[in-house]
Amino acid sequence: MRPVRTAFAGALLGTLVLAGCGQTGGTTASPSAPPATSSSAAPAAAGFPVTVEAANGKVTIAEKPRRIVSLSATHTETLFAIGAGPHVVAVDDRSNFPPEAPKTALSGFKPNVEAIVAQKPDLVIVSDDLDKVVAELGKLNVPVLHQPAATNLDEAYEEITEIGAATGNEAKAGEVVSGMKTALDKLAAEAPKDSKLSYYHELDQTPYAVTSKTFIGQVYAMFGLTNIADEAPDAAGGYPKLSAEFVAQADPDLIFLADVKCCRQSKETLAARPGWKNLSAIKNDRVVQLDDDLASRWGPRVVELAESIGASVTAAAKAGAN
Repeated sequence: MRPVRTAFAGALLGTLVLAGCGQTGGTTASPSAPPATSSSAAPAAAGFPVTVEAANGKVTIAEKPRRIVSLSATHTETLFAIGAGPHVVAVDDRSNFPPEAPKTALSGFKPNVEAIVAQKPDLVIVSDDLDKVVAELGKLNVPVLHQPAATNLDEAYEEITEIGAATGNEAKAGEVVSGMKTALDKLAAEAPKDSKLSYYHELDQTPYAVTSKTFIGQVYAMFGLTNIADEAPDAAGGYPKLSAEFVAQADPDLIFLADVKCCRQSKETLAARPGWKNLSAIKNDRVVQLDDDLASRWGPRVVELAESIGASVTAAAKAGAN
């Protein structure tokens, strides 16, 4: 079994990026596992009980979950992608995809144990263990999977696989992971070679950025881009706060905004910042407004994020970078 891995730490700004500790991959059958609390009288499905090793240790799930609560927007997307959607009875207030997800007032940032238990879950999935929610639910014999924010694509694949095993959808989870790998490999292969383009990815207008060591930074690296934030004097765990002067001096070829929905940032708002109106990305119309959600989650829709980045890189390379 693989050892517990450590994921990135530190709170990330607003709702753009989530922080957490790491977890391991791997699932094993557990014939002598204690039963999990369940509101369903349905018999255990084939393959159960199952033990999944997550950030909160080895979690044994006695029967296929029939009432799942997700307190993570990323994991809500994963649950529906792998076919577990029919058994999801409640999701947190930030889970906005897919539209049919049963959105509630539950919060992953300020978890209310009483409100969670009121949903009668036989499995709860979280990406952050805030207010010791994992331990508090454990006291009530509610199985919890703590699946923190992935630091790279392999960890994202692991989490999808683990959630698949925990919900009895391992085969479909495998198909999702395989499809993601194929699509991302294709996008990377189609990317212009030796474009030597630089970029700046903005988390918010402070401005905070990301380095190549982060999950999102590694997605950009697939396209051979140079990240200006890698040269920041204080990397701040991969999320440095840059000065306006730093960005202006670096003069990136491309600017990607992940603060569009939340903060209404655009080429026009950037141009109004002191010293930014003459940036190459602004003058050459290479400011890319990303979907904030896609840019802050590490589930199956990372492929859509990569498609947006790839299309922008191809267009810039064809036009010729200044």
